[in-house]
Amino acid sequence: MDLFDEIAAKVKGQDKTIVFPEGADKRILGAAVRLKNDDLVEPILLGTKSEIEATANENNFDITGLQIIDPAAYPEADKKAMFDALLERRKGKNTPEQVEKMLEDVSYFGTMLVYMGKADGMVSGAVHSTGSTVRPALQIIKTKPNAHRISGAFLMQKGDQRYIFADCAINIELDADTMAEVAVQSAETAKLFGIDPKVALLSFSTKGSAKGDMVTKVAEATEKVHEMEPELPADGEMQFDAAVVPSVGELKAPGSKVAGHANVFIFPSLEAGNIGYKIAQRFGGFTAVGPILQGLNAPIADLSRGCSEDDAYKVAIITAAQAL
Repeated sequence: MDLFDEIAAKVKGQDKTIVFPEGADKRILGAAVRLKNDDLVEPILLGTKSEIEATANENNFDITGLQIIDPAAYPEADKKAMFDALLERRKGKNTPEQVEKMLEDVSYFGTMLVYMGKADGMVSGAVHSTGSTVRPALQIIKTKPNAHRISGAFLMQKGDQRYIFADCAINIELDADTMAEVAVQSAETAKLFGIDPKVALLSFSTKGSAKGDMVTKVAEATEKVHEMEPELPADGEMQFDAAVVPSVGELKAPGSKVAGHANVFIFPSLEAGNIGYKIAQRFGGFTAVGPILQGLNAPIADLSRGCSEDDAYKVAIITAAQAL
């Protein structure tokens, strides 16, 4: 069974509700129609009814049964409840006037629907920047109790091959604590896709073959992962070839449970992670799905502004699965 068929089977009929702040965008509307017709997700589209209907008419989309919310026309009682909830959440950080202005932003409005339990998750980013999606999530949804940072992972898929690459989207610089946290978060994400995680913390050194602060950081991060999750197969610092090629892994890291068999790759910086996933995508022919935001109290997904309708469709399925 195809990966997304597997995930779709998990969410089908579960009535998970996903809010799409960019409801009038052609790609988002097309994805929402497919999700509704396939009985995978109950979409909530934000935007004016006239704009969404115009997009539907231009593209021959049947939007019958899709829930549309115009934030400007939201019922007064519901608007008041949302305002009060956000004012309390941002107590001491934003004034009532600022909170009122924030709720005019569809990203904040959509995030509040998730926070208030009116939606199980949110998918945005087709039009808005990563910051516009992530900032409300951090301010309102916030991180899980055991998380200090969020991170962005990509599912890399080609045929039967499935890997997780992280952090490729959020943290520019990773210290040892953050890298360890990303490793644990990414192992959980791997399980969502049916991957039995074997985590390699990557470097330009394998087991002390090179020296330097960057190498020490990865080695320390590996120790912290073992403290956090003693049963999780994780090893580092490790070069990429040692992580994926059994003969090289045996030579460079003899006795390692991960070397030569890794399927979750933790990069030492955003720079390395972003370059790495794009090389795999463009030269290696892998499909990159994500970024999948990790570490939040509720699932929020950040699409690329260059995404396709199919990307939005797949990310929404993943977001619904995260909400199970």
